[in-house]
Amino acid sequence: MVKAVVGANWGDEGKGKITDMLAEHTDIIVRFQGGANAGHTIKNHYGKFSLHTLPSGVFYNHTTNIIGNGVALDISKLIHEIESITSQGVPAPNILVSDRAQIVMSYHILLDQYEEERLGGKSFGSTKSGIAPFYSDKYAKIGFQVSELFDEALLAEKVQRVCELKNAMLEHLYHKPLLEGPQILQELHRYRDMIAPYVADTASFLQQAIKDGKTVLLEGQLGTLRDPDHGIYPMVTSSSTLAGYGAIGAGVPPYEIKQVITVCKAYSSAVGAGEFVTEIFGGEADDLRKRGGDGGEYGATTGRPRRMGWFDCVASKYGCRLQGTTDVAFTVLDVLGYLEEIPVCVGYEIDGAVTTEFPTTAGLKKAKPVYETLPGWKCSITGIRNYGELPQNCRRYIEFIESQIGYPITMVSNGPSREDIIYRHP
Repeated sequence: MVKAVVGANWGDEGKGKITDMLAEHTDIIVRFQGGANAGHTIKNHYGKFSLHTLPSGVFYNHTTNIIGNGVALDISKLIHEIESITSQGVPAPNILVSDRAQIVMSYHILLDQYEEERLGGKSFGSTKSGIAPFYSDKYAKIGFQVSELFDEALLAEKVQRVCELKNAMLEHLYHKPLLEGPQILQELHRYRDMIAPYVADTASFLQQAIKDGKTVLLEGQLGTLRDPDHGIYPMVTSSSTLAGYGAIGAGVPPYEIKQVITVCKAYSSAVGAGEFVTEIFGGEADDLRKRGGDGGEYGATTGRPRRMGWFDCVASKYGCRLQGTTDVAFTVLDVLGYLEEIPVCVGYEIDGAVTTEFPTTAGLKKAKPVYETLPGWKCSITGIRNYGELPQNCRRYIEFIESQIGYPITMVSNGPSREDIIYRHP
């Protein structure tokens, strides 16, 4: 059986914890898109970790963890990440890297930085991890595939071609130092030696695993609203964040994906630029940020303070619909226990009319949140394992949001550890 864990909103929903938790009963976990530009924070008996490329199943001995062909593979960061978790006592994970994955090069990171610098005040708020230039090269067919690392003649020819193209940009657009072919070839050789022990035909491996009745979990990065087609374009990422892309980015048939677990936070947060209708500011945002997550709401990769807001039913309903949601995992509910009242956005007012449908970016720029205020529960809920034991107002909050978004909330996370979960069957 194939399942997917994906985000409903801007990312930062808590997918890492949910994947880590589900991995206990999963054979194979696959990262199917994105790069090291976002992270998943996980807390378990080994400690607290921020994963950027590794699948969130690496803390179990029984799992195989796959970097799929859809991933923007930064080999140096992957190897560093493996070393960082094993140095903290985690047993060496079983990792396979798709021979069809493509490689983030050092010049992708430089070009990302140069473009943000060139754009100045009109920049996209990039993490400067090279993701947009990487995917640009992938679809321009001048990227380097892992399998190509082992073909010396091909590498030499391709490096020359790439340097010609990139140097024209570096010289005339960015006025920066030019690439040198021998250095790029040396970089590729270094990557070949680092990644060689992990390379496999992962699509064939997954095909056989599915035939053998294994459980496969596809792990997405970011959320629906960062999808380049269906998100808040242009303030989006460069690969599809939807569960449907999991079939492509992992190399499995789409009809094999039987369950889509879409993760929603009990409030909203975002790292990076773009429209955010329910955003709050000042002391109200600071209070929520400091209490949020495990140690506060700061980006797992960037360390940037997350932008904060109240739960957005319009965006979340849309996000769940695009993902093909079968189950909603509702995270960080415990954080809201300090509030007397909790606003929930149930509609957008645009040009004097109220809508519950998520608009394109032009409409979002004009949208004002329409709130309904629910009573808080004013107590800690961490440690509760049965849904019926939650305070009545807490259950009302969950059930109200469920009715607004129209998808079943079957998991409620009420703390940072993998054990802090309540299973619910509405």
